[in-house]
Amino acid sequence: MNSSEFIAYKSRFRSAIRRVLAESEQGRLDEVGFPAYSHPNLFINWLFWQRLRTAMNYIKSSAPYENILDFGCGSGVMLPFLSEQAQHVTAIDIDLIPLERVGHHIPLDSNVTVLDASRSRLSQLPGGSYDLIIALDVLEHVDDLPQTLSGLMNLLNPGGQMVVSGPTENALYQIGRKLAGPEYSGEYHERGIAEIKQELARLARIQHIATLYPLIPLFEVFTARAG
Repeated sequence: MNSSEFIAYKSRFRSAIRRVLAESEQGRLDEVGFPAYSHPNLFINWLFWQRLRTAMNYIKSSAPYENILDFGCGSGVMLPFLSEQAQHVTAIDIDLIPLERVGHHIPLDSNVTVLDASRSRLSQLPGGSYDLIIALDVLEHVDDLPQTLSGLMNLLNPGGQMVVSGPTENALYQIGRKLAGPEYSGEYHERGIAEIKQELARLARIQHIATLYPLIPLFEVFTARAG
């Protein structure tokens, strides 16, 4: 995705998210990153969106795909992009209200299927059926990390991969979170990206994509391939 395309994509979503925030009760959408993606501080806003751009560029480099799973889709910020990269996209989350609210402003494409994670477990999805799974800034929240990672890896077809991103939870990240505002308490974070990477390395081959940023490591993006 070139710069002009990304700016247009970002502007469209920022506008939608700001409208949804104005319509919603305070604090209801904090955990899915709504305040971050529409943050008035230009640096903080750029930082959060740059994670998505890094993942997008990597994903696009191996497109097209047949089936993509967006695990923890949140507001659906990746779905318009993913729907252009694959024949079919499955989006799953335990809380679909954010996606539904954004959908009033940015409707989903016809090749996107949405699943409620409280009703559809990973074990109920067809094994070995996805070329690509993305888990962006979500695995730090799950209760049973080993079981979740095992379930996700079982869904990949031979040669498939999972793209993961998450916060470092180091001292610099925690300082930045406090500066960003009260919406970024991190109380719902169970772990940082280092623990996720270590656990996933038991199941897959890890390939580093990017550290954001080398001098101030706040987030990491990597991919995992089975075997």
